[in-house]
Amino acid sequence: MSNRGDERSKGFGVIGRGLIAGLLGLASGLGTVQADPSPGQYAQRADVRAFAAEAAQKSGIPQAEIQQWLDDARYQQSIVDAMNRPAESKTWAQYRPIFITPKRIAEGVAFWDAHADLLTQISEKYGVSPAIIVAIVGVETFYGRRMGTYRVIDALATLGFDYPKRGAFFRGQLIDFFKMASADHLNINDAVGSYAGAVGMPQFIPSSYLAFAIDGDGDGRADLWHSPADVFASVANYFAKHGWVHDGPVGFPIEVTTQQAALEPYLNTGRNLTPRVTVGQLRAMGIALPKDLYLPDQEKVMVFTLTGPDKVEYWVGLDNFYVITRYNHSTLYAMAVWQLSQAITAARATTQAASQATPQADDGTTGDDKP
Repeated sequence: MSNRGDERSKGFGVIGRGLIAGLLGLASGLGTVQADPSPGQYAQRADVRAFAAEAAQKSGIPQAEIQQWLDDARYQQSIVDAMNRPAESKTWAQYRPIFITPKRIAEGVAFWDAHADLLTQISEKYGVSPAIIVAIVGVETFYGRRMGTYRVIDALATLGFDYPKRGAFFRGQLIDFFKMASADHLNINDAVGSYAGAVGMPQFIPSSYLAFAIDGDGDGRADLWHSPADVFASVANYFAKHGWVHDGPVGFPIEVTTQQAALEPYLNTGRNLTPRVTVGQLRAMGIALPKDLYLPDQEKVMVFTLTGPDKVEYWVGLDNFYVITRYNHSTLYAMAVWQLSQAITAARATTQAASQATPQADDGTTGDDKP
């Protein structure tokens, strides 16, 4: 914790404290000093009015219109509470069972089958596998069934004005939300999403929407709530723009015994996910790497740990793994997406193989159904 406040107090000395006391006495003589109402009450706050002017300048939207949207925003304490207990604070042993479940895998197979032709078309266009697209939507919103219930304006206002840790970031998202709504004619008061202001099946935050959302069905707007074509194209575009390599490797586990001390400075932890160690350095440490992968010595990779139920696992993340972390800056998240994509692919292959192995009679029944 910073000691700047203590340093400033010491700097004032007797004269500073006397001056402050005198000013406070003067203020009390003139009447009660009223602070900005907080939290919420956005229609009455000077900081919100100043932001409306800034947002109007940056977005080109009339200030009066922005001010009206902000006046209608409502503070939500549950949003702040959710921000303070993110799922990514769990261990891998706790996190994995949330997303890698028989139901989510089975629903992923059904979702893929329902949109197979569209997914194939978009995969070929962008070079991103259908399994990854499906897994992203599966992890984010259970295939579009859980897209959030908070008004986006409430979420972004709450976090922008009453969540100091990341207020500047979310005020930026609020401006982008205004741009997004204006461009695609969204009703500001009706748009709903997550507690962090992410929207639609793929849960794009407004800045990602502006940068990567695609009108996949050609109707003139990117509808991430209702249009599978827009959703799939937008996710694929996001991955392609961040450097996804089609059919490329993602990562692999490694055995670390005596190399722990040497490896420690290179571990990726928290949100520090930039690849920091080369393949050659790992080999020099005596860490065994897969022989079936082409891994040049100069390639930089991620190395991170996952706390499983029985032990700490060490993993290497290649370029494609790093790309998944661009969607959500968490190794837990990236691993869940990757493993869900693998599980859905395997389950779908098993289902298709079983279907092909079952002979069909002319009337559509299986051979086992015939008398």
